[in-house]
Amino acid sequence: MLKNRIEKNWKKIKAWTQQQNIEAFRLYDRDIPEFQVIVDRYKDHFVIYDKTDFYIDQGKDIKSLTSKALVELFQVSPDLLIWKSRERQSGLQQYERLAETNKNFIVREGPAYFRVNLWDYLDTGLFLDHRPIRQKIFKQIQGKKLLNLFCYTGSISVCAALGGAKTTSVDMSATYLEWAKTNFEQNQINLNEHELIRADVLSWLSEDIGSTKYDCIFLDPPTFSNSKRMEQTFEVERDQDFLLRTTMKKLDSSGILYFSNNKRKFKLDPKILNDFQIRDITKETIPRDFHDQKIHQCYEFRWK
Repeated sequence: MLKNRIEKNWKKIKAWTQQQNIEAFRLYDRDIPEFQVIVDRYKDHFVIYDKTDFYIDQGKDIKSLTSKALVELFQVSPDLLIWKSRERQSGLQQYERLAETNKNFIVREGPAYFRVNLWDYLDTGLFLDHRPIRQKIFKQIQGKKLLNLFCYTGSISVCAALGGAKTTSVDMSATYLEWAKTNFEQNQINLNEHELIRADVLSWLSEDIGSTKYDCIFLDPPTFSNSKRMEQTFEVERDQDFLLRTTMKKLDSSGILYFSNNKRKFKLDPKILNDFQIRDITKETIPRDFHDQKIHQCYEFRWK
């Protein structure tokens, strides 16, 4: 049953991944209720996020069933299967180090190349669900200035740079800013026209009183954060008014802000709805290889 579903999913997207030069994609997205796993493929490697321990109806080990299906379908060694437990995370747990392999390799996504590490962190360095927004920004950014907040490993900034933009990327993690630098270099982008800033985004927004305005801003905050480097906790729904209003001050009068978050029941504050021109673009930013339509929520913000 599981093997047949994975094979069916692969047949649907195989030609598309090859035509679009996409080497990292979602292969199985908890399609069958009894098999609560997520399977992402990175070239010839497979990352499996396990949501449960057993296939209850038959008392069989879901790990062995999933592994067998992938090994048989794709004729790969079990060593290329990386298993992780995808539990609900608090704060910046998804960024915490799980291992010290320091193994990484490059995957292609259209015109861009990104370094991924499948072993050392819960996430891999590339958020696959942001692929459509990366493509969208790449196509519309020529000659503009992009601000990427909570930039992680800088994939949005890299695509913007490849599209002809000057970029500013802000994150509090030195590790991920160095990773972002590597991604820029991997794509042979001159870093002299791009700025990487290590800072608490909320503090940086409050303290930065420069006159720089941006044509495009990508804002993808964590759902919750209690990082030691932050002065106070952050919760995306609770703190959205401050976050969005402060960020909009950095947006040019004709610019566009993309606001994305992963809180499944997130609702925009009515006060925000009244003060800006907002369009919900969630449906058009969910990748075709994702079956979970609530993987994120995404909005366009413009000045009225």
